[in-house]
This record gives sequence, structure tokens and C-alpha cells, in this order.
Amino acid sequence: MSEGKRRTAGRPAGSGKGTSGHSQSLVRGLNLLERLAANPGGLSLSEVAEQAELAPSTTHRLLQALQSQGFVTQDTELGVWKIDVKTFRIGNSFLEARDFVATSRPFLRHLTAQTGETANLGVRDDGTAVFLAQSESPQMMRMITRLGSRAPLHASGVGKALMAWLPEDELQRILDERGLARVTENTLHTPALLREGLAEIRWQGFACDREEHAIGLHCVAACIHDEHGTPLAAISVSGPKARIPEARLTELGALVRDTAAEITARLGGKVPAR
Repeated sequence: MSEGKRRTAGRPAGSGKGTSGHSQSLVRGLNLLERLAANPGGLSLSEVAEQAELAPSTTHRLLQALQSQGFVTQDTELGVWKIDVKTFRIGNSFLEARDFVATSRPFLRHLTAQTGETANLGVRDDGTAVFLAQSESPQMMRMITRLGSRAPLHASGVGKALMAWLPEDELQRILDERGLARVTENTLHTPALLREGLAEIRWQGFACDREEHAIGLHCVAACIHDEHGTPLAAISVSGPKARIPEARLTELGALVRDTAAEITARLGGKVPAR
């Protein structure tokens, strides 16, 4: 018997088919979990089968297998299937392990490559924005922010992008405690002006800093959201007004907004409806 035939004969009968079958069952099971996760109120057997495009008998067998491992549970009173505690624990461990700074860095570098300008990542520390990561512009004249430095929320692109999605009571608390100090003559220094600006940010999905933090500097920024739609961080592109004139703000703003949405999705977050 040849070497090739000996190897074939020595392999367990049907092993290839079994591996393929197990893989198919795994994919189908994960698909069912995804359907149930998207419907917290639960789905009936027929609804799960219809959404997964499987026969009810196959769907029931897979659900029973997932139930035996603690991934799904059946509410017999309502007649629906729901995700169970083990699925929740796995999802929660992902949320605890995510590193939004590390995840954002490649996106910041890509923004710099696309725009030629400095890209930043910042977070809110109560009433200020703190810068945690940066991709520097290659231009001789460029915006550079020292990591760990701070800027007022109301007078910076990153800060306003974060403020725009805060709950009303939290926003009011910050206004009461911090006020609206005028950093430049263009700073939004009254509650009415700021609220009008924040409404515009929510509508278009990005913030603009038109020399509000530093004369001669323009900036666009957008918020990264967590799984609840709450502000997690914000990214920005900043540069001299000569290279980022008013006519370019909308174009760059849309680019930063879409990039922030990509980071949000990568982190398992949710962008609120504009």
C-alpha cells in the first residue's frame, strides 16, 4: 500500500464531514445568539427560525444545546427564548477588556495621512478635556498638544463634541460649576450660544472649533460612544486656519464623524440618532 493510501486509510472514517458539520453548527449557534442579543425581549421559536432562515426543528435543537451550556434560556410563560447569563458575562468581559486608546491610534494615524493635519484623542475629566493620544502632522507649521494637557470643554472641539451628548442634568452641573470663561473672542461664552452650538453638533455629528481655543487654529471633532450611547472619548483633526479654512470644515467634519463611528463600532458602542 502506498504512503498516501496508508494515511487515508489511517484517518477516522467521516472525519472531514464531521468537522464541517461541527463548524456549521457553531456558526448557526452564534447566529442564533446574535439574533437573540438584538431582541432583549426575546423571540419565539418560529421568529428565531425565520430570522435565522433555519427549519424550526434545527433551530430548536441548537437552542437546546445553547441552553444546556447556559447561553440562552426559555421563558415558558411568554413562550420566548432569550440570552442567558453566560452570554452576558462574555459580552461584559469584552467591555472591561477594551482599550479605546490603543484601538483609536491606527485611526488617528489614518486621519493624519488623509488630511495632512494633527489628529488627537481626548476624554472628559469633569469640566475639562484631557488629551491622551496624538498623531502629529508632518507639516512644519502644525498643531501640537502635549499629552495630558487640558482644554475647557466649552472652548475646544474635543470638549464640545463630548458635551453635546451629555445628559441635561450633567451638562447643567458643569455649566453651574465651571462657567463659560472666554478663552478667545470667538469662545461661546453664554449658555444660549453654547446650547445652540451643541444642538448643531448633535444634528451634524461633529463639532467645529473656529479659533475658540486659540487664534489662528481650526478644529473638527466627533464623539466616540460606549454601548449605552454615552460619550466615551472624542477624536479631532486640528490645524492652522490657513490650511483648514471655513470651506473645508464640513468636509473634514464628515471624515472625523465617520471615523469616530468606526471606532465606536469597533469598541461595541452605539452612536445615538442625530
